[in-house]
Amino acid sequence: MVERHGQAHAAVEAGGNGILSPSNQPRLTLQTQTADITFRTRKWVRPEDLNANGTLFGGSLLKWIDEEAAIYAILQLGNGRAVTKYISEINFVSSALQGDLIEMGLAATKFGRTSLTMRAEVRNMITRQSILTIEKIVFVNLSPSGRPEPHGYTDITSDRDRIPSHHLGPVGQE
Repeated sequence: MVERHGQAHAAVEAGGNGILSPSNQPRLTLQTQTADITFRTRKWVRPEDLNANGTLFGGSLLKWIDEEAAIYAILQLGNGRAVTKYISEINFVSSALQGDLIEMGLAATKFGRTSLTMRAEVRNMITRQSILTIEKIVFVNLSPSGRPEPHGYTDITSDRDRIPSHHLGPVGQE
């Protein structure tokens, strides 16, 4: 388990710049974690992902997070009709440059009757800095007619038993 997020904040609070020194950088494992977030998805920052300042464009990053969160919600709810309902404050704390590798992590925090709430963090694998945190992303489980529908789950799954078993047609045609 890797705990970098809290260390970076501690370095900032102590008057530092939030950059981890070699002496306090944790070892990377194949599947890294920050508290309860598992980092599974990695992206390579390419020229088309940059803004006018030559750094990672926030819109590209938000697109990647929303897509990753949708996949996570689909696997947790077992339904390909999970849609984004709400994204809380987005806290950009640093950026990434062309060629940097970033990793995204999500963790389910609450199951509602028809919803799943999660939190997200994105970090730069090269500088080890947190790039962004989102404390609340809510997805809603939909019926074939496009209306919120109870999903019946209360526990997080890490196995593959909730993959939808069929392809989805247009809303109202299933």
